[in-house]
Amino acid sequence: MNLTAIAIIAIICWTIVKLTGKDKKAPKQVSEPDLQNDELIQQLAAMQERIAVLEAIVTDEKYVLKREFDNLTRSKAA
Repeated sequence: MNLTAIAIIAIICWTIVKLTGKDKKAPKQVSEPDLQNDELIQQLAAMQERIAVLEAIVTDEKYVLKREFDNLTRSKAA
C-alpha cells in the first residue's frame, strides 16, 4: 500500500467520524439507578442522624432515671 492510499483512507475515516459526531463527548445523562442511589444515600444519612439523636436520648441519665421511677411505680401498683 502506498502513502497516497493511506492518506486517502485516513481522510475518509476522519470525515466519517466528523459527520457522525462520534468525536464529540456526549453530556453525561443521569440514569435512573443513579437517582435511586442518591435518594437512598440521602435517606441513609437522615436515618443515621435520627439514630444518633435517639441514642443520645436513651443514654441520657434523666431518661434512665425516669424509666426506673416508672418501673418502681408500676411494680408498687401491681
